[in-house]
Amino acid sequence: MKALSIAVFALVFSANSMAQSVKFSNTGGVAIKGYDPVAYFLEHKALKGKDDFSFDWSSSKWNFISQANLDSFKIAPLQYAPQYGGYCAMGCSEDHLAPTDPNAWTIVDNKLYLNYNMDVKKAWFADTAKRIKAADDNWPALNK
Repeated sequence: MKALSIAVFALVFSANSMAQSVKFSNTGGVAIKGYDPVAYFLEHKALKGKDDFSFDWSSSKWNFISQANLDSFKIAPLQYAPQYGGYCAMGCSEDHLAPTDPNAWTIVDNKLYLNYNMDVKKAWFADTAKRIKAADDNWPALNK
């Protein structure tokens, strides 16, 4: 039993130590310019959240359109938070950080990606799989 306890502790400790914290892009401390990250998934559009429904997570304030969306985010923030700390996915694929327009977004494989503007989104969308691979490869160094 003692060996099992030690193995479980080692597994939990190694998973926690390997997890990399993400610093999210924010404006005045507010992530994704106040837009509700859950709304992208449930409403399929960019919707500005309200200060009445806000939550501090990962050194940023997150706003939501409803208590239900706020509660969903609290349960699983990584499920709804944008990839690459909310920085432009195209920029990350090109190995640099760039701000985003919350209206220039896509969901791919149940993950939210933001882009600098609608023109960049079009370029991103033209070869999304290749861009995601490059951004995933570049992100650990960009997230320092």
